[in-house]
Amino acid sequence: MIVLCTLNARYIHSSLGLRYLYANMEELQDQTEIMEFMINQRPIDIAENILNKNPSIVGMGIYIWNIQQSTEVISILKALKPDIKIILGGPEISYETEESPAYPYADFILRGQADLDLKLLCQDIINNKPILNKIIDSTPFHPKDIKLPYIFYTDEDIRQRVLYVEASRGCPFKCEFCLSALDKTSQAFDIDEFLHEMDELYLRGARHFKFVDRTFNLNIKTSQKILNFFLQKPLHDLFLHFELIPDRLPEELKDLIQKFPAGALQFEIGIQTFNPEIQQIISRKQDHQKTIENLEYLFTQTEVHLHTDLIAGLPGEDIQSFAKGFDLLVSLKAQEIQMGILKRLRGTPIIRHSKDYGMIFNPTPPYTVLSTAHMDSKTLFRINRFARYWDMIANSGRFSNTLPEILSDNSFNNFMALSDWLFETTGQTHKLALPRLFKLIYQHYDSSESITKHLEIDFNKTGIKSLFSSVIGETQLNTKTGQVASSRQQRHLN
Repeated sequence: MIVLCTLNARYIHSSLGLRYLYANMEELQDQTEIMEFMINQRPIDIAENILNKNPSIVGMGIYIWNIQQSTEVISILKALKPDIKIILGGPEISYETEESPAYPYADFILRGQADLDLKLLCQDIINNKPILNKIIDSTPFHPKDIKLPYIFYTDEDIRQRVLYVEASRGCPFKCEFCLSALDKTSQAFDIDEFLHEMDELYLRGARHFKFVDRTFNLNIKTSQKILNFFLQKPLHDLFLHFELIPDRLPEELKDLIQKFPAGALQFEIGIQTFNPEIQQIISRKQDHQKTIENLEYLFTQTEVHLHTDLIAGLPGEDIQSFAKGFDLLVSLKAQEIQMGILKRLRGTPIIRHSKDYGMIFNPTPPYTVLSTAHMDSKTLFRINRFARYWDMIANSGRFSNTLPEILSDNSFNNFMALSDWLFETTGQTHKLALPRLFKLIYQHYDSSESITKHLEIDFNKTGIKSLFSSVIGETQLNTKTGQVASSRQQRHLN
């Protein structure tokens, strides 16, 4: 028995990687089973579930979010069943392999894309063939050479989980903070075969498709085929997520994008920084003017939901530069701005700047930068809290009327003032219930008639029963009961 398993961050996530491995096990498929767990499960319980299958081989996907729990799981497996063969793969074990805490418990490490090589390794283990090396580098292949995995999404997956799909693999760009910088190029799957698989998923009831292609709009003809495919379907319940290159949006794509209704398309657009000097340091190429023009077009001329990304703590960037980029992104009306702290992902070239730019990284996952020569730890801690509160207040869509009043004409500084006050008052950046968040914002701005007026409008849309009349006093925030909370994207449309 062969068990292929991983620990996902949440139940709603599904592992595309495991399904690729399973799809390409060929004659070993009948004795192979996929098992998915969550990182909040107890490692001892996960180990018990795996051992109940009585496997002789366990293959586990190791990622930045599950390395600690996975290490504990395999240590338990080895303690209870020493003869079990543990095969590890995934980005968190493929680089700086021998330094990984999971390394001592593994029998074999398959580095790189193991879609084809896992089956070969399992065959050798089963046939008792001598295997000379513990660390095995996977043989390169073209995506067209492997079997697609989409038939192995279950009906439960389709009903309850995010379906990850990809029309291409790899990335031609060399941004030094990203694992894709190690790719040689982007390679496409056979587009007709891929779209046939998408049609099969659609016929089974799938309506939400999250494309994990790093550069969806790199090959415009392929992008057109994919968009045209979905435009032939009823669009009222369709949701498509794509990651786009920000400065590449030709007219052919614009015409197709305009045909999608509100709520159907979400574009994740990695800006990371608007500072050209910082871009040069991290080997990132991006035409700022085209990026700005494309974002303006998408917001004003289409119904696309824009999820944009900025990174704090990049080498050479100070808080003034970061704030300037944030203010520009706010002015471009992106519905979501996701702010992340720079991570030193294993294998990425970003570490070469550590000495020159005074970069100190957390030695434990997710390896976030703690301090740089241009942003001290206090500043990065503040930005991290800022990002958490921004997600609750701005990205959530719950405060769409109030937010412009808070930001006014100085977005970063005004929201930072609110962020600092929220943390000083609550000491929390997590588990702030929505009614309490409304109370806190009202408390902070109770002297601003304009803000409290718009806060009332936002509160009325939530459908929450009023829980804080004692805080508000004479200015009651009325409620409308019986409303069903809409999705984050839908709230931005209201």
